[in-house]
Amino acid sequence: MRVALASDHAGHRLKTQLAEVVARLGHQVLDLGTDSTESVDYPDFGFRLARAVAAGDAERGIAICGSGIGMSMVANRVPGVRAARCCCEWDARFARLHNDANVITLGERVTGTGLAEAIVETFLSTDFEGGRHARRVRKIDGAAPEGA
Repeated sequence: MRVALASDHAGHRLKTQLAEVVARLGHQVLDLGTDSTESVDYPDFGFRLARAVAAGDAERGIAICGSGIGMSMVANRVPGVRAARCCCEWDARFARLHNDANVITLGERVTGTGLAEAIVETFLSTDFEGGRHARRVRKIDGAAPEGA
């Protein structure tokens, strides 16, 4: 599977470590930056990753900033992306099982390296359950609710 990774300056260290984990698990890494801890704007890299996933350049994406919140907000603005901020393995498992998340976001300042690695492994190894959840995901991917 091709997995895109992107971060801002606050997530660069963790992104670099997780790229190694993704490769070790046998997946192809698409590193979309940033390439240093020099200050950058997270929307630039979050949109880059989300658009790559939406376009099919990667099957899954992992976006990292300080908290994971900003990257999640950005990624979910791109049609076809279902991003989930994950704080534990349970989040990653059910983001895939029930919500068919194709992007997860993590916060380097709030997630330890070992936990982040476990979250990524769970995200990449869990398949979408389908069934009743497929109907719900189609609603997410469809038009915005009335009044939105």
